[in-house]
Amino acid sequence: MPRLFAALIRHGDYHQLANTPSAHQPFALTTRGIEQAQQAGAAISSLLDRHHCSLWAKVDSSRLLRAWQTAEVILESIPEEFPAPAHIESFDALAERGVGSAANLTIHQIEKIVSQDPRYDDLPTDWKSDSHFVLPFQGAESLLQAGQRVADHLDIRMRELEQEATSDTMKLFIGHGAAFRHAAYHLGLLELDQVRKLSMYHAQPVVLEYRPRKGWYHLDGEWKIRRSRDDAVD
Repeated sequence: MPRLFAALIRHGDYHQLANTPSAHQPFALTTRGIEQAQQAGAAISSLLDRHHCSLWAKVDSSRLLRAWQTAEVILESIPEEFPAPAHIESFDALAERGVGSAANLTIHQIEKIVSQDPRYDDLPTDWKSDSHFVLPFQGAESLLQAGQRVADHLDIRMRELEQEATSDTMKLFIGHGAAFRHAAYHLGLLELDQVRKLSMYHAQPVVLEYRPRKGWYHLDGEWKIRRSRDDAVD
């Protein structure tokens, strides 16, 4: 049976609104983000060579522009010695945690809205980073719920790859840091207290091995150690 690898890649740096916790911002990569994605092409080619595997043609991306653009730049940057007729497929399932009807409001606006609504208590101080917390807005979800959504997508797509791959193969997933980390928790790769202490480098792969009926294994690539003053969401 061929070995199957999933490369989790956080999007590159993008034009992010300040003090805005929603990760559903529709903006493009910065120049730095494009450079990060270009560098990822070389990193992926090195991984393919080191693990003696081929690149799967179907690349999964979040629908958000920064993730799709990262995927596109990566594919353009992979050296020709690793040819693959790769194309990008976009999925809602790979999005970051949603804050529902509060999408793209500032932290101050969200907290003010909640404080003025007689149905709700004031938000806890760590509401942005609490893995269990769900904002009281229609369509909002917790970080853990987002991670479960991503973990389910990874399971489904890698089971599909199991049926199609005939040799050792790596599949790329381009998405978002917090959702990927919480997915790793659901896949049994991280403890919940580790999730809050870690982040992901922009456009640097964390490679998991999918072992049918045996679970998941962290094979290659490093999680980023979060500085204590950093926010715990991406």
